[in-house]
Amino acid sequence: MYIEHLAIWVHNLQRMKAFYETYFNATANEKYVNADKGFSSYFLTFPDGGSRLEIMQMDSIPETKNNALTQFLGLIHFAISVDNESAVDDLTNRLRTDGFIIVGEPRRTGDGYYESVVFDPEENRIEITA
Repeated sequence: MYIEHLAIWVHNLQRMKAFYETYFNATANEKYVNADKGFSSYFLTFPDGGSRLEIMQMDSIPETKNNALTQFLGLIHFAISVDNESAVDDLTNRLRTDGFIIVGEPRRTGDGYYESVVFDPEENRIEITA
């Protein structure tokens, strides 16, 4: 078994698509639209060919009441692995320079990962790990 994909609701489908394509080399499928439901989505595939990320937009989805800087129950982050520790540092610095919030600076964790934590444009947590 494996995780085929994760899905997140987003406000701005095009901005989120561009973010994952630009910083994580994702490739999007053709936009799926269900006009009856007011739903649209993209599946993003990463270079390793593993799990995919589905970004979805529908105006009727309510805002979350969670504060993005506070941990809470439920799915809190997903991790994207890069080539090595230098790639973690480089991508973290690129995101910082481009104005994205770095939630956790690059570090070695107690379980042996080298990682940083960043917010995507809609404040979803991403661990960049090697």
